[in-house]
Amino acid sequence: MAGQKTDARDVHVGIRIAEQRKRSSLTQKRVAQSFGMSAAQLQKYEKGINRISAIHLEILSRMTGMPIDYFFAGMDRSDDVPLQGLGEPPQQAFVPQAESQGSWTGLVEVVAKHVKENFSEANRREFAAAVHALDETLNG
Repeated sequence: MAGQKTDARDVHVGIRIAEQRKRSSLTQKRVAQSFGMSAAQLQKYEKGINRISAIHLEILSRMTGMPIDYFFAGMDRSDDVPLQGLGEPPQQAFVPQAESQGSWTGLVEVVAKHVKENFSEANRREFAAAVHALDETLNG
């Protein structure tokens, strides 16, 4: 951004960019090519000398498989805006229980509760029939 000085936040993001690029076994040259710039310019982002654009950060996010918020995690804040803002909390990944307890029981309970609370009786029957058909297809 022309005329805007970089600060500690840019350094933080730059360090995270360099770390994740290296973990993903990507060279500066490869990443810079995907940005349409020189490796020297990417190096300035990684050192926090220049501020990276949202578009370039999004490209790097896709290249490394890391969510964009990874690059900001742990960054010192200089404002009083709540971390979550007006958004929903981050979605948690489903982790099955131990095999002995039926690894999908928790998911089944969540889906069943959602279907009961949000589907009409007719739609619940259709959904149950679809699940039964899936079971028949998978297990014969």
